[in-house]
Amino acid sequence: MTEPTDRRRIVIAGGGTAGWLAAAILTRQLGALAEVTLVESEDIGSVGVGESTIPTVRAFHALIGIDEQEFVRATGASFKLAISFENWAHDGDRYIHSFGDVGKSTWMSDFQHFWLEARARGLAKPFGAYCLEHEAAAAKRFATGGQPALNYAYHFDAGRYARYLRQRCEANGLRRVEGKIAGVEQDPESGDIAALVMANGERIEGDLFFDCTGFRALLIGETLGVEFEDWSHWLPTNRALAMQTSATEPAVPYTRAIAHDAGWRWKIPLQHRVGNGLVYCADYLDDDAARERLLASVEGEHLIEPRLIRFRTGRRKAAWHRNCIALSLASGFVEPLESTSIHLIMIALTRFLQLLPAGRPSAAVIARFNDQAAREIEGVRDFIILHYHLNDRQEPFWRDRREMKVPDSLAERIALFRDSGNAFQADHELFRVASWLQVMLGQRLTPDSHHPVVKLMPPDQLKAVMKSMSDTIATTVRQLPPHQAFIDRYCAGSAG
Repeated sequence: MTEPTDRRRIVIAGGGTAGWLAAAILTRQLGALAEVTLVESEDIGSVGVGESTIPTVRAFHALIGIDEQEFVRATGASFKLAISFENWAHDGDRYIHSFGDVGKSTWMSDFQHFWLEARARGLAKPFGAYCLEHEAAAAKRFATGGQPALNYAYHFDAGRYARYLRQRCEANGLRRVEGKIAGVEQDPESGDIAALVMANGERIEGDLFFDCTGFRALLIGETLGVEFEDWSHWLPTNRALAMQTSATEPAVPYTRAIAHDAGWRWKIPLQHRVGNGLVYCADYLDDDAARERLLASVEGEHLIEPRLIRFRTGRRKAAWHRNCIALSLASGFVEPLESTSIHLIMIALTRFLQLLPAGRPSAAVIARFNDQAAREIEGVRDFIILHYHLNDRQEPFWRDRREMKVPDSLAERIALFRDSGNAFQADHELFRVASWLQVMLGQRLTPDSHHPVVKLMPPDQLKAVMKSMSDTIATTVRQLPPHQAFIDRYCAGSAG
C-alpha cells in the first residue's frame, strides 16, 4: 500500500474523556491518512463525572482494539447490567431499567401484550422476571461469556480512563501539545478555523478541528458562533455535586439513581471506590442545602470533597459547522440519568468516520452528520424527560415536571402506550423497545388495553409459556457468580 501524500491534519482541542476517545479512534482507524494532534493543559481539569456507560461502549472498544481485562484492571472498572431507579414515581418505589430484552415477541405482537394479558389473568410474575439482565442485576450476579451472554456495560474511573487512552494513543503516534489555548485563528476568506494559538505563541494549524473544550465550547460556540438550543424548560436540573468515597460493601452490577425532592442522586460502584453525586435544580434547592444532603447520604471515607458543577441541558444547533466538529459538552448536554454522555461521544466519532470527506467537508456531508446527531440527542432528551414527567410525587419540583407540556414526540409515544400498550424504537434512536417498556411501567404508566390476539391463547398454555421463560432465567441467574467475586477473579487473570 502506498503512503498517502496529503495527510489530513486533525487537531483535537481539549483532553478528558472526549478528547482522548477522539484521539484513540482517529489514530487507530485512519493511520497514515491523518496526522492527529491533541492540545490540552494539565492545569484545566475535566468535568470527569461520567463513570457509567451503556453497552455500546463495548463495540467502540473493539474498534480501538481494547483488551477488556486490561481495561478493567487499568481503570478500576466494574460491570453494569442496569440502573436501579428508587423513589422516582413515588417514595418507596423501585424498578430496574436493564440492558436486556424482555420475553419473546411474535410478528404480530410484542411480549408486553402477552405479559399484560397474563397479569390480568393472575398468571404473570413482575415484568423484570422475564429479562435475564434484570434478574442478574437484582441478584447482584454477573459473568462474561456464557450462553445466553449477558448484555453489559461498565462503571469506570474517568481520570484513569483518560490516562489509559492517552498511553495507547501516544504509542500509536499521536502528537500531544501541553498548554493553554489563548486564541483561535480563522481563515479570512472561508471562515474556517485555521489554527489554535497557544499561550506561548505557538500556532497549531489544522484542516479539521474537534472541539472538546467542555461547556465553554471555545471553537464551536465562542469562535464560530453556533447557537445553543436550551432545553431547561423540560429538564431544569442545573447543578450537580460530585464526590468520591471508599467502598463499604461489595460492588453491585448496576448504577443507583435515587430521587429526592428536587432531583436525584447517583451511586456508582468501582473496584477501588464509589462515585457519588447529587443532581438538582437550584430553583428548588440551594447549593448549601444540596451539599449537606449529599454528605448526609454517602457512606465510607471521603476521598474528595463535593465539587460543584453547573450545567444547562440542550444542544448546539449544529454539532458540525465549517471545519469544526463539537463533541461531548461542547456539542450539547443531557443530564447523566441514563449514562448517555460517553455514548454520544462515541457515536459522533463513528458517524464522522463513516462520512469522512476526501477533501474540504461539503455542505451535504455536514448536513447529514448534523441531522443524525440532532435526532440521536433529541431521542435521548425525550427518554430522560419521560422519567421526570411520569410521577406521583407531591413536591413542587415533581409536580411541575408532571404538569409541564412535553415535546410532541414524547407526548405521542406516551399516548400510544397508554392507549394500546405499544412501544417502538425509531430510526437513529438509542433506546430500544425494552427500555421504553421498563421505564414506562416502572413509572406507573399502565396501558388501558393491549393487543387482542393474545386473548386467543388458552390460559394453561399462557401460564406454561410464562413459567418456562421465568424459570429458565432464574436457573441461569443462580449459576452466575456474585458480581464482586467475578471481578476479583477477572482482575487476577481468570474469568472462570
